This record gives sequence, C-alpha cells and structure tokens, in this order.
Amino acid sequence: MAFFPEIGVTITSKIQDMKTPAITTDPQQGPTVSVAGGTYRVALSGKQTGGAFAVIEMTVPPGGGPIPHAHPHFQECFYVLDGEVEVKTETQQYVAVKGSLVNVPTGGIVHCFKNKSANTARLLCTVVPAGLEDFFLEVGQPLGPNGEINQQPPTPEMLERIKAAAEKYGQQLFPPGYLDEK
Repeated sequence: MAFFPEIGVTITSKIQDMKTPAITTDPQQGPTVSVAGGTYRVALSGKQTGGAFAVIEMTVPPGGGPIPHAHPHFQECFYVLDGEVEVKTETQQYVAVKGSLVNVPTGGIVHCFKNKSANTARLLCTVVPAGLEDFFLEVGQPLGPNGEINQQPPTPEMLERIKAAAEKYGQQLFPPGYLDEK
C-alpha cells in the first residue's frame, strides 16, 4: 500500500499476489534416463520455465558422450561440475575440466563431447529455448530399479526411433567419426 499525500490518494497493490514463485528442485527430482551411455536428469524443464530454457544434469562415464550432432535453433551451454570432457566442433577442440564453461550458440554448428578420462564427468547443461530435454526423455532408456543403466546396443528399431525423434526436435545427427575428419 502506498499513500501519496500531494494528491491525497492511497494505492493498494496486488503485485505481491501476481509474483511467480521460485522453482526449486531437489537433487533426486526430475525424470532421469540413460542417454549416450550416461544418465541425463531433467532438473528444470521447459514446462516449468514457460519454454524459456531447461537445465539437464548429465553424468557421463568414461567413454561416454553423444555422437556429433547439430541443433540450429537451440543454444546449449555446458558447465563442468566434475571430471572432464573433450568437446569437438567443426572449428575447434577443447578439453573442458571442472569449472569450465562451453557455449554452443544457435546456428547449427556440429559438435559433440566425449569423456576420455578414467573418471565420471558431471555436466550442467542449459538449453535455450527449452525443448531439447524432451528429445532426451523421448530417446532415453529408463534406468533400472536401483538407478543402474540398462544400456543395450541399439537395435535397428531404436535407431529409427532416435532418427525420427531427432527430426521432430530439430536435431541433425552425424556419423561417430564425422568431426575426426575436420
């Protein structure tokens, strides 16, 4: 409530009632699936942010990481929480260690990352706008009852499902060695 003596008016505001509450997520909250040999937990979804962005916690075991891919309409930013990953793009290669930040801008640059170390890496990935998390949830495999990865070699049906989902979510997938030739 505010009183303006010069004009003799009191204004009552409902702004407090219109504020959007903060969103909190506990460490085990959010759907978790197995993707690219690791686990991806959607810590904050586009449904929670009105489509503005999403945050995915990625646990990447040694040897894990996605194949080269591009998504022209998504910006993807990785912050390395633990471990390290080798990031490759069409223009550069970079070893991102704990505390490093990697930003893949919109525009469709082909990129990938791989954990080439002997230790598990953890990344916090923010995508703008949201939507990429839905791709991960659609193509990911459910975890076992104790959180273990039930990663099976992809069947032809699984590969077709991944290809269809990639197209649906504006992803382009490239062969595993694609960036080695660059």
